[in-house]
Amino acid sequence: MPNWLYLHGFKSGPGSLKVSETRDYLAAHQPDTTLLCPALSPYPAQALQQAAGLIESLSEKPLLIGSSLGGFYATALAERYGLKAVLINPSVRPFDHFSAFGGEQLNPYNGERFILGDADRQALLQMFVATPQAARYWLVQGSHDEILDWREAARHYTGCRMTVLNGDDHRLARWPALLPTLARFALSAP
Repeated sequence: MPNWLYLHGFKSGPGSLKVSETRDYLAAHQPDTTLLCPALSPYPAQALQQAAGLIESLSEKPLLIGSSLGGFYATALAERYGLKAVLINPSVRPFDHFSAFGGEQLNPYNGERFILGDADRQALLQMFVATPQAARYWLVQGSHDEILDWREAARHYTGCRMTVLNGDDHRLARWPALLPTLARFALSAP
């Protein structure tokens, strides 16, 4: 049975709209595919460890889907395990923007409060993949992302399959329309 592993973004969770849309698509069109979306720790090292443990527990290699910070994690995991990944408005260098997340943070999906420190920034630096192998990735971005500059990801993931949705934002409202193509990407050779 195929698995898709969805890695949500910073201060997001398994209850996000994109996760729900993906789950609904699979239920209607690919009921034999399992969508896994763990509630990732807000702490980067723990989040990556959670996702890696899940990958290692599966009998088949999953397709990774990573949104925002989850796209950063998906890149690290795709390279480590030789997996394919769909990256939705991925964060490329989250450690460069780390100062914006000082102080107490609140995840609105689960009510968890947390504070990130320098060890978390260092963990992100250690996860960074300087030269991702383009054949593994499909980059999906909104040209009006209000949080991340899509051009940074376009430069970083040079040569990979790329879809830029003109006028779409970080939420990526047109995500459901891409799911049939994503299903074909999941079945294609890396």
